Amino acid sequence: MLKVLLCYKTILLVVSYGCETWSLTLRDEYRKWVLENRVLRRIYGSKRDQVIGEWEGVFKEKLNDLYCSPNIIRVIKPRIIRWVGRVARMGEWRGPYMDLVGRGEGKRPL
Repeated sequence: MLKVLLCYKTILLVVSYGCETWSLTLRDEYRKWVLENRVLRRIYGSKRDQVIGEWEGVFKEKLNDLYCSPNIIRVIKPRIIRWVGRVARMGEWRGPYMDLVGRGEGKRPL
């Protein structure tokens, strides 16, 4: 349990830092998902079966059962939506709003 908590507090929060401003593509989603599964497989590891003596791998379904927290994509997407809502409520003269709407014409003032 301590390893999982440490994984979430360090690795996943570092990976999702600044995710509000990303344009999350399917390729990015897949890469984040692969990284999360790789870390969880390293934590839970494969185990040797007591009866047969063969190694038993840890697959997606078993990882989801062992790791009951939401995956990284389910954490990132609401953050993006929340940030877009916050920027949409900003004034039209603010920089993030102009970037979101696409009104970056001319030069910026000093």
